[in-house]
Amino acid sequence: MATETSPRALVSYGPHKSGGWKLKNVALRPLREKELLVEMVASGICQTDLHFAGMETGYGVHYPRVMGHEGAGYVRAVGPDTTVARVGDPVILSFSACKDCEPCKGGHPAHCSNFNAINFEAVAEDYVFRDASSPEPASGGDIYGRFFGQSSFASLSIVQQDSIVNVAGVVKSRQDLALLSPLGCGIQTGSGAIINAAGARPADRVAIMGLGGVGLSAVMGAKIAGCTQIIGIDRHGSRLELAKELGATHVVQVAEGMPLDEVTAAVKAITGGLGSNITLDTTGVPALIAEGVKMTAFKGKILQVGTAPETATLSIPIHEFMVSGKQFIGVVEGDVVPQEYLPKLLNWVNEGKLPLDRIVKFYQAEAFETAIRDMQSGVTVKPVILW
Repeated sequence: MATETSPRALVSYGPHKSGGWKLKNVALRPLREKELLVEMVASGICQTDLHFAGMETGYGVHYPRVMGHEGAGYVRAVGPDTTVARVGDPVILSFSACKDCEPCKGGHPAHCSNFNAINFEAVAEDYVFRDASSPEPASGGDIYGRFFGQSSFASLSIVQQDSIVNVAGVVKSRQDLALLSPLGCGIQTGSGAIINAAGARPADRVAIMGLGGVGLSAVMGAKIAGCTQIIGIDRHGSRLELAKELGATHVVQVAEGMPLDEVTAAVKAITGGLGSNITLDTTGVPALIAEGVKMTAFKGKILQVGTAPETATLSIPIHEFMVSGKQFIGVVEGDVVPQEYLPKLLNWVNEGKLPLDRIVKFYQAEAFETAIRDMQSGVTVKPVILW
């Protein structure tokens, strides 16, 4: 397939809630060292995209920009000193990391000391797109395009070498590549948090708060790990039912106006008074996170993957927390190395252990507004836009 001659991108000129997202024709600057030109097949929409494109100001907020950090496609050109793929290779995209800091060298690139600077901040070379209606860069048409090293909300994008996971020889069709496009963030975040960060074992009792794409991936991850109890917590009845089909042994519905301490009581009842020894929050809701700490058993782990408001705080009774031996752990991207973990996810998909087709729904790029509304309303778990 020839490279697109009229690429399009979903450009954020301001917060999505105020109508700031527009599908535009764009042009791209030439490739530089360790960059690849990728023709996107599909891009998953993640809550993180809406979070960062929903802020007026704050760290890493700048407009215009192209979001998107779950993508898959085919390499159409490579820049100098690029070693990860060749033209024509199918690739899945994930985050970038510096590879030089202590966490990176220790096998934790998702907790790279320079993660924010690499994946969110903008410098001159990060403006890889240009509004095609602005013939000269000096006319003000430059658009940021290195969100998580990739900015996958585009039919054609310049991608950092570190964001590439080459799946040549493994993924055979364009349809399969589209289905696998969310692996590089939401799926690896949920499953990786349980399997990798928490080190889940068969004896574990797992509570998962929030059953969107990340939460349901955590359910599937806990099932793969063989956990004895897997408790899904959400307000949407349809997602609770789906969680049971995907491996949850129990569910708790958070009804409108329900005191959140009843969620803790329900988890304690399900676990025979012990509580969960792995608790995962995907919601970012401070009051629910506080209950997550309470529902967790002695020596248990509370994993925080949901993005809370920047000013949110958590109050912990120090003596009680010390005596109980609990751990509160921040987890980004499942604390995985994508180039090592995504092949495992691919195997689980092929073995039927990770049935992505149960949570993914496809939308044409022109219908991105519908895709976002469906995700926010709970109609769709993981929307994927097709280019």
